[in-house]
Amino acid sequence: MTVEEGIDISEAGDRGVLKKIIKEGEGTDTPNRGCQVTVHYTGKLLDGTKFDSSKDRNEPFEFKLGKGTVIKAWDIGVATMKKGEVCVLTCAPEYAYGQHGSPPKIPPNATLQFEIEMIDWKVEDLSPDKKKGILRHILEKGAGYGNPADGALVTVELEGRLKADGKVFDTRTVTFTLGEGSENNICEGIEIALESFSKDEKSRLTIAPKYGFKSEGNNELGVPPDATLEYIVKLVSFETTKETWSMDANEKLEQAKIYKERGTNHFKNNKFHLSIKMYKKVDSLLEYMLDDSSETEEIKTQAKELLLSAHLNLSLVYLKVNPPHYFEAREHATKALKYDPNNVKGLFRRGQALLGLGEAEQAIQDFRKVVDAEPQNKAAANQIIVCQATIQKQKRKEKQLYANMFDKFAKHDSEIEKIRAKAQVDVIGEKVGEWGVGEGEWTDQQRDRKPTEFEKENPNILMLDKDGQFKNM
Repeated sequence: MTVEEGIDISEAGDRGVLKKIIKEGEGTDTPNRGCQVTVHYTGKLLDGTKFDSSKDRNEPFEFKLGKGTVIKAWDIGVATMKKGEVCVLTCAPEYAYGQHGSPPKIPPNATLQFEIEMIDWKVEDLSPDKKKGILRHILEKGAGYGNPADGALVTVELEGRLKADGKVFDTRTVTFTLGEGSENNICEGIEIALESFSKDEKSRLTIAPKYGFKSEGNNELGVPPDATLEYIVKLVSFETTKETWSMDANEKLEQAKIYKERGTNHFKNNKFHLSIKMYKKVDSLLEYMLDDSSETEEIKTQAKELLLSAHLNLSLVYLKVNPPHYFEAREHATKALKYDPNNVKGLFRRGQALLGLGEAEQAIQDFRKVVDAEPQNKAAANQIIVCQATIQKQKRKEKQLYANMFDKFAKHDSEIEKIRAKAQVDVIGEKVGEWGVGEGEWTDQQRDRKPTEFEKENPNILMLDKDGQFKNM
């Protein structure tokens, strides 16, 4: 094959990557950026000198496509290959190792030829735990390099099918805020995937139940519990908010107020997971502002008020979820009390969390502080009564536990004394001061007696050997 043979597949149309198919592949699918591909290859210089071959080593080569881990020509050429296909890529120096080459085998400014066999590829896994919960296969490549971030306003075209039988359950164009998609019956898997989409990208997503509609399903859409979903999704457009690092203090405060308002609205609608998400965004925006010496006291005061409110609300939401998350509720109430140590809401909510964790003695201290500040607070007064009853109950349990332990020890000691006394009697002869057999020995009857369970449990005290038999005295 000469340097001129093959079809130009370079994006610039500069004949930097030429491809000639030696063997056609199967089907129509080709791998896309992010896929883990497995290939065999043989690399040669134009004079036919072989410089590398995975076949000679009998070791297929794996790499992640489109991530810059191989030469540019490979990222371009392998992305066009079908499973089972064999082709030759002719790669100009600027698409290979450039003006420096790769000594000692590849000289500077070398045009290279690779015979590549596509063995297989794995679809890109976008799930956070990388357990194939969200698989993406790009059908149409998007434009540009930007991706929507959490909080961006996105517009998507989608079609959802049940993986099991292909039934279509959702077809629409929808606009929503990324991170709040559940408001529009958008599952978590789509939202996670969209953060990797480019504008105009169209992809097929396979979404496991964990990132779909979980064990609850979705009655409105007709999705059964624990269903694996398949979506065709196109990102039509997106408008993202400014990155936190690029905002000034006033912009951060304004954005924090928006998140706080959204969190409150979600809380009122019992959408606790979205409420938590919004209040946490307030914290992430403002958490370092109070330590910034360049900020004015007025800015810091506003930030402190918003942070106090966010942590108080987070503590409340964690108490409201089913089941309650007492550790998180305690954590955020404590953070709120850092900003206002005498805040009655913070004290009350931390007291509730501590009581839920079984720490009644600590909880009662917080409730008493609330009553000290607000003597007419009946809710706190009632909680004090609950704490007192809980503490008494805990003490009764402890008392009974210790009583049982002492009874057990007493019984244990009594059994030992009985056995020692019996052993003493057994070895004394009929006449006082005389031994029944040789001095220091047991009779055959004494030796042959089977030990009791208690004796088996106390071999050192009762002189049993390793086989559970009585030793000679």
